Amino acid sequence: MDIDYWTVVLLGSLSAAAVLLIATVGLAIVFGLMGVVNLAHGEFIMFGAYTTLSVTRAGVPFVLAIFVSALVTAAFGAVVELLLIKPMYERLLDTMLATWGLSLVLLQVAVLRFGTVTTGVGLPQWSISIGEFEMSSYLLLMVPMAIAIITAVYLLFTRTAYGIMARASIQDREMASAIGIETSRINTMTFALGAGLAGLAGGILVPAVPATPNMGFGFVIKAFLVVVSAGPATLSGTAATGGVLSAASSVTANIWSTALGDLVFFGATILVLRRFPLGISEKWKIRL
Repeated sequence: MDIDYWTVVLLGSLSAAAVLLIATVGLAIVFGLMGVVNLAHGEFIMFGAYTTLSVTRAGVPFVLAIFVSALVTAAFGAVVELLLIKPMYERLLDTMLATWGLSLVLLQVAVLRFGTVTTGVGLPQWSISIGEFEMSSYLLLMVPMAIAIITAVYLLFTRTAYGIMARASIQDREMASAIGIETSRINTMTFALGAGLAGLAGGILVPAVPATPNMGFGFVIKAFLVVVSAGPATLSGTAATGGVLSAASSVTANIWSTALGDLVFFGATILVLRRFPLGISEKWKIRL
């Protein structure tokens, strides 16, 4: 095993970590910040993937189709929040059951509309050579994409009036209402943002992960574990936890097997939660 092989393993692990982070950011907002357990998050990713696929087949350029899918999924998320989530704030079990039911409905609609196997967009034929190995440039682009998305969301919540109002609405709804913040509207916007990021993830990932009704299931379990392990500093904790856990899992999978890689991921998550019951960021000064 020479340096070229280990370079490919390292870059592949970074790409895998970036893929998971892209799929997790939306959940970090909805679950990590808002406290809403959205069991349909994987289906929102699937919704974005199929929207991107449909828009692309209609002749829209792929890059533009990704943003269209994010907007469409965000609009759908706003409707879900108004009709389904809004009456159930502070009712954790009811929210879990409602979003689980929604996930089943979306899954069956996707099966009826698109079938169980769908032709994807196709991975762009850009690659880089590392010795005798080749890597897809699109997969490597996932790393700067993940950094850009997380940075943009962080700045949105820390440097804008909306972000300040959203955090106030989440932390103390009654006090926020008392000072004139329309918490109901802000919560709808925040949930829509989380859904839109899930749709954006689906659009970005559809060339690398074929659009199927079950495509979100592969991300949602790990995404929940990453957000839970992150702790109070939702975004920064998610970036750190997701990056490390996914990279370690990917390195293991590349060297040995996928099953052992998943075992490393879940085993490491257990150890993190045993050591930091409130998440790795429980003592951090950063709170986002």
